[in-house]
Amino acid sequence: MVSNAYAIELLKKALEIYTPSKQEYELARLIADKASNELGFERVYIDDVGNIIARKGYGYPKVLLCGHMDTVPGYIPVCIENGLIYGRGASDAKAPLLALLLAAASARDCGTIIFAGLVDEEGNATGIKNLLKSDIEEIDGVDYAIFGEPSGIDNITIAYKGRVALSIRCNVGNSAHASAPMLAGNAIEEAFMLWNRMKGSLASIDKLTYCLTEISGGSSHNVTPAECSMTVDIRVPNGMSTDKIIEIIDNIVSDVNHNSKVKVEYSIEDKTEPFEARHDSPLVRALVLAVMDVKHKRPMLIRKSGTGDMNILGNTLNIPVVTYGPGDAHSSHTNDEHVSIDEYTKSIEVLRRALYHLSRLHKRIQKE
Repeated sequence: MVSNAYAIELLKKALEIYTPSKQEYELARLIADKASNELGFERVYIDDVGNIIARKGYGYPKVLLCGHMDTVPGYIPVCIENGLIYGRGASDAKAPLLALLLAAASARDCGTIIFAGLVDEEGNATGIKNLLKSDIEEIDGVDYAIFGEPSGIDNITIAYKGRVALSIRCNVGNSAHASAPMLAGNAIEEAFMLWNRMKGSLASIDKLTYCLTEISGGSSHNVTPAECSMTVDIRVPNGMSTDKIIEIIDNIVSDVNHNSKVKVEYSIEDKTEPFEARHDSPLVRALVLAVMDVKHKRPMLIRKSGTGDMNILGNTLNIPVVTYGPGDAHSSHTNDEHVSIDEYTKSIEVLRRALYHLSRLHKRIQKE
């Protein structure tokens, strides 16, 4: 068992290391050192994209505990005040990541546990994609996975929406002096008309959300814009595929290209399917029991509107996957990002108990 003081000091050290996406190596080295020399992991290494992988135990079940080391940009000075620890990544997702690591270190006779600290979750999911495409022994035959993200320790995240991210370019072919706008098209105006048409088509889909996140166009303050680019983020509910969304967009773009003088091109920057865990899986049952052990109350099973690495792994391996961890997601990415120290330390015990219950339930199922 690791002490609360050890857990708090390790989180503090992790927060003091600035780790925007693609700059996680120093934190990976810290975790590798702790896992090898202090926490009892038997095989520890950093893979070719910078993920830290650590393994302990043997036999079944085989459980993957997975979180990410990177954060959004913007350093926040680390401090402890009124029972909270502040710092970039406190909630999203260094506290959940380290809770998984320390729970695994404290677990005994719970099968094989693989801890993975991943890179670039806030970017292009390089870490999880590399983990899944590489034929490493650790991932082969995994039975269950828990992702570390802020759910609050009274909640278990069982579903995430999918995501389609599009980069769209509008070109009207020419420009004119701003004093004579009638002489040329206006790519920015055309982009907004295209976006409004997309919104009109997407609005009828229940629980789907969409927004325009970036736009760029024009070359000078007194010249009409010939080109405009925009980024569109669409979150796809369970029960709908990303292909259906792309089909809708493609039909609109094809119609604009065919029936107007505007040339529209788009590329797919991200395409992640939605995912929902089975509520009756041994993994969900084990976490429910663990929360009840520690908090003496039944946790809520929640569905989130965001998209996470859980989607990629759950849809690829087709195994029970949930997301759990300390922290309030509303504090994530903000300038006062923080996590409750009490919640962080209690989450370690919840996860340790979950590994125990999961091992027990898995063995019972195998005997039936």
